[in-house]
Parts: sequence; C-alpha cells; structure tokens
Amino acid sequence: MVSTGVGSRVESLAKSGIKSIPKEYVRPEEELINMGDVFEQEKKKEGPEVPTVDLKEMESEDEEVRRSCRQRLKKAAEEWGVMQLVNHGIPMELINAVKEARETFFALPVEEKEKYANDQSSGNFQGYGSKLSNSSSGQIDWQDYLLHLIFPEEKRDLSIWPKTPAYYTEVVSEYARHVRKLGSKILGMLSLELGLEEGRLEEEMRGVEELSLQLKINYYPICPEPDKALGLEAHKDPNPLTFLLHNMVPGLQLFYGGKWVTAKCVPDSILMNVGETIEIYSNGKYKSILHRAMVNKEMVRISWTVFCEPSNNIILKPLPELVSDAEPARFPTRTYS
Repeated sequence: MVSTGVGSRVESLAKSGIKSIPKEYVRPEEELINMGDVFEQEKKKEGPEVPTVDLKEMESEDEEVRRSCRQRLKKAAEEWGVMQLVNHGIPMELINAVKEARETFFALPVEEKEKYANDQSSGNFQGYGSKLSNSSSGQIDWQDYLLHLIFPEEKRDLSIWPKTPAYYTEVVSEYARHVRKLGSKILGMLSLELGLEEGRLEEEMRGVEELSLQLKINYYPICPEPDKALGLEAHKDPNPLTFLLHNMVPGLQLFYGGKWVTAKCVPDSILMNVGETIEIYSNGKYKSILHRAMVNKEMVRISWTVFCEPSNNIILKPLPELVSDAEPARFPTRTYS
C-alpha cells in the first residue's frame, strides 16, 4: 500500500528525476507483451484497426440511410466492442473547452490539486487521487486522476469540482448534458439492432432511477521505463457505455484477435466502449473488450473518460426476448454492484 499525500502522487514521482521506477509499478512478465514504443505502434499501417462509425447519417430523413448507420454500429459492437465515433453531434468548441479545463487543472502544482484529494481509506474515490491499493498482481498503475459525478445535476457534489479554471463547472456541466443525450442515441441504436423497441435497453438499465455519468480524468505522467509499467491495467468496463476523449497522445490498447492492438488517434472523434452490462443484456451478441493504457517517456497522456452507469441494485441478466432454447442465457443473474 502506498501512503497518501503529495509524495505518493505519480506526477511527483515522475518529476523527481528518477531513472528507474519503483518495484511496485513494475508489471509481471506476462503483462509485458507488446509493450514497446507506443508511438511506433500507433503508426503501423498493417493489422486490425478500431472501427470508425460516422453518426451523421443518423440525422438523415431516409430510414434506409439510418439503418445502414445502425448496422455499422452493430458490426463494431459485435466484433470489437469499441469504436471511434465521428460526427457525434457534440460541438468541437465545447470538447476543446473541456480539454482545456482539465489540462489547466492538472497543470496546477500538486499541492494545489491536493485540496481536492479523496479519502480512499473511507471508500470515497471521488476527487483527486492515485491508485493507492494494489491490483491482484501486486502492482500499481502509473496514473493520477480526478473523479466526480457529473450527471444528474442534483446528485453532484460541487465542493470537489475544481475552482481553477473558473469556467470548469460550466463547460463540464454542458458536456455532461451532451454525453447523456449521445448515450441515449447509442442505446436506442443498439436496441433496434437487437430487434427490440428503441428504448428497451435504456429502460431496463434505468429502472426507476436516472442513469448517472461519472467523469474520470486520467493523467499519465512521463515514465522513465514505459516498457515495464502500465497506466491502467488490463480490464473490461462493467458499466453499459464509456465515452473517452484524449489529448491525441496514443496509449489505449485493445486485446483483439488474440493480441494487443494500439488504437490510432482519430481527430475530432470520441472513442466508445461497450461495457459488460450491455454484453450481458444482449446475451453476448455485443462484446465488452479487454483494454489497457500504456505510458511513454516523451509526452504526458491525458484521457477524459465518462462512464454511463445504472444504479447498483439494477438486476443484470440476458433480456428474455433474446433467450431461447436455441440460444440459452449465457450469463447468470446478478446485481450491477
């Protein structure tokens, strides 16, 4: 376990001038597969690439055009479980303002950011922090973060929202409203392509409560030994949908076709993951992909990740319409928590 406080932040460690990383950040040998230069990997022209889905056609008055767009989304969800969304409807001026707000916060001195520190010992992960608890393999991620709930607005705790820059609350609140709308659009498209009513998936996971949005800004400092560390260990997202922006520094890897594939940086896109909740509801028709975050020794990487989440007591099981004798339920019933 790493102690809390300024000295425990990965940013402070990275800026201390160390030439090698502490042993608690060194990953086991079996995790070091394909952990070379992430910039070179991102430039590769051969091999599989994360699919790109253009959502502009969903605004067409022609149902056939809209259906064609949904089918591309369906194919990406079935084969990858992750996709680059372009023409997603969120104004680029707003996205740029959100990115600028986050970068301004993380440019503050660590001592200033500590004013928003969380208390993980009490189970509170909202606020500024680092991954202090060891993973199952005994290692720690090379990452600091800022986490807080951004939607619904009545559930927000604005006391842990950064006061610098002054426009932080305004732009993040506006971004949350846009992402919530985009989430409904995506869930509707996925529902229709399962042969269900457009609102079926969202209604199932909403229950009597509004879906919530958690924002996690991941800050991956420069690492002197990027071939030994991970910014975020391999995992699948349990929530329904995840929407990710980044500062155009490569680092996201997906486990596809039995190997790790580095996602390319697509300008003006939002990368979207299908989570395990959707995989369960769809009885495995849509996939949740294993992914991880790489680090490098040249540039800081920042990602802005919004997790769309249902309430913890929502029951997860394959939708009855998708279960039959020919296709029995592939997942046991459990709660989201």
